[in-house]
Amino acid sequence: MKTIRMTVGQALVKFLDNQYLQVDDREIKFVEGIFGIFGHGVVVGLGEAIQEPNHNLTFYQGRNEQGMAHAAVAYAKQNNRQKIIVVTSSIGPGALNMVTAAGTATSNRIPLLLLPGDAFACRQPDPVLQQIEQSYDYNLTANDAFKAVSKYWDRVVRPEQLMTALINAMRVLTDPAETGAVCLALPQDVQGEAFDYPEEFFAKRVHRFSRRPLAAGEAAIIADTIAGKKRPMIICGGGVRYSEAGEALAAFAEEFKIPIGETQAGKGSIRWDHDQNLGGLGVTGTLAANRIARDADMILAVGTRLNDFHTASKSAFQSPDLEIVTINVNSFDAYKMNAKPFVADARTALEQITPLLRDKQYTASFGNDLMDIKQQWNVEVERLFTLDDSDGLAQTRVIGMLSDFMEDDDVIVSASGSLPSDLERLWRPVNPENYHLEYGFSCMGYEVPGAFGAKLAVGDDREVYTLVGDGGFLMLHSELLSSLQEGKKITVVLVDNMGFHCIDNLQGSKGIPHFGCEFRYRDEKTNTLSGEDIPVDYATVARGYGCDSFSARNAAELKEALEAARKSTRSVLIDVKTVKKSMTDGYESWWRVGIPEVSNKREVVEAYREQQEMLGKVKLF
Repeated sequence: MKTIRMTVGQALVKFLDNQYLQVDDREIKFVEGIFGIFGHGVVVGLGEAIQEPNHNLTFYQGRNEQGMAHAAVAYAKQNNRQKIIVVTSSIGPGALNMVTAAGTATSNRIPLLLLPGDAFACRQPDPVLQQIEQSYDYNLTANDAFKAVSKYWDRVVRPEQLMTALINAMRVLTDPAETGAVCLALPQDVQGEAFDYPEEFFAKRVHRFSRRPLAAGEAAIIADTIAGKKRPMIICGGGVRYSEAGEALAAFAEEFKIPIGETQAGKGSIRWDHDQNLGGLGVTGTLAANRIARDADMILAVGTRLNDFHTASKSAFQSPDLEIVTINVNSFDAYKMNAKPFVADARTALEQITPLLRDKQYTASFGNDLMDIKQQWNVEVERLFTLDDSDGLAQTRVIGMLSDFMEDDDVIVSASGSLPSDLERLWRPVNPENYHLEYGFSCMGYEVPGAFGAKLAVGDDREVYTLVGDGGFLMLHSELLSSLQEGKKITVVLVDNMGFHCIDNLQGSKGIPHFGCEFRYRDEKTNTLSGEDIPVDYATVARGYGCDSFSARNAAELKEALEAARKSTRSVLIDVKTVKKSMTDGYESWWRVGIPEVSNKREVVEAYREQQEMLGKVKLF
């Protein structure tokens, strides 16, 4: 057996550089680069290997470990999980900064490989700088925190362990059913230790994206179930996008006249103006989708986790004849809500079911209901897009102007607050790569690094915009500087309403007075945060980084700023001052939250009573 003597760091880089993914007839280089912030925990071990010019992995310098990891998540998401950028950090605080991003990746089923430095395996020196010590378990380090948010976790304490660790990492990262965050903790001393690795370990590896079909007889069961129903509805989840099943689902829905409701991850897989597409479903859904869902006698849930937003906390479906059928590559997701579970690739399954349902000459019994309710919703969208701005810009008008301005190939990125709700209801995507929302984790601070990662994925020929609230921008925007460093232009449209108004709305809707959500100075008389609003000039902040920046307080100024931003060759921030509470509402949906059972506030007690009434209408499992 021929061997190559290399350090763990060198072997890791060489291995990663030779990983490929086979998707249908395409072979794709899976690992494109490495994000890193070098502390003492990686700079002389793994860092030495990355510095060598003997590989094809591009190194990107991060500013915040969470930010660069979010950029890596966005890069993989924008590439339909077919390419990744690895992320490395030092030990301790640098590593722990990535835990949130790991949770984001795992919640969204996005591949993310994290390589945090770790304490010395030899325990000399002891303790090392930034090491967490636990007196009850000396094997614990800060990196054990990743276990709760990782799909695979390993600590490489001997050089030869790297081989099984990396093979298992690739097993998970390339598996559409199990993918998410993978953490390989790398003790500082082990990174520099050498081993005689077999040459075959570094041979080109092609991981195959297998389209699992429905098992024998399962397509007939699904077709029979649909054929026995009058008002079925499809939920289009992220699995449709990652399976590249949008065309198959659109054709399926059109042929059998079955309406579609979308999740955040599935939105864009089917054009917004497709006759059967009713848009977002549930708490962030459209009135059209929610009304059809309420009376649906069957739900065909394709590639979705069935989370509480898209099921309206399990209250969206009220028909006594309801049956739920799921098609999902992940059996954990397929079994949710007491569904009839079918474990299969979305595109392959739809292709199997279609001819069987066609033979039954099936058509759903909606008549003109779908066209009528879809047209009513389109009228509502146009109203929201053109709200008068005599008192200032409405948030929905900002979205409408941006929607009209952006070109079909441009990408919109967002993540948290009220903006995802508005976008799922109002945005009109025409291709699956136009709409990029992180809402599996609803992670504030994803927006700016996410836009940077998406821009690395789509290249210089397409514009990337991120729509972010002032709260999300303040949470994390450090990778704005990384976008300038790399010459990867992004346009940040910052909606400033001086607070966390999405949560302020929730608070107020349950009878609780405004508290702790608006950005206000402290009132010295009451010792509460109820003083004047805190004004911030975000355009000046961005200009200090080196961005082009603009301010907009009305529609004319926003239009001028958008036109100037498109002409710019570097990253841009547009500071848009909006009217408070100018976002969309719930459109006959319900969301279960933890309302106090006992309170001195009459409004809170009434909100609790209303919630108890709703609980009698939900599926319990």
